[in-house]
Amino acid sequence: MFGEIDIYGVYLPNLLALMLATLLVSLAVRRVLAFLGAYAFVWHRGLFDVALYVVLLQGMSLLSQWWLS
Repeated sequence: MFGEIDIYGVYLPNLLALMLATLLVSLAVRRVLAFLGAYAFVWHRGLFDVALYVVLLQGMSLLSQWWLS
C-alpha cells in the first residue's frame, strides 16, 4: 500500500484516499445502524463509531491490496 496518487501535480498518500473512502462508507453504515436501532445495544456510541471506522479502514485496505494485486 505504498505510493502516492497524483491529482494535478499534488501527490497524496494512498492512505489518505483510503481514509476518505472509508469515511463515506462509515457514514452510510452508521446511518443504517441508526435506522435499524442497533445503537440501543451499544454502551458508548462514540467509541463504537471509532472502532467501526478502524475495522472498516482495515477492510478497505485489505480490499485495495487484493484489488491491485
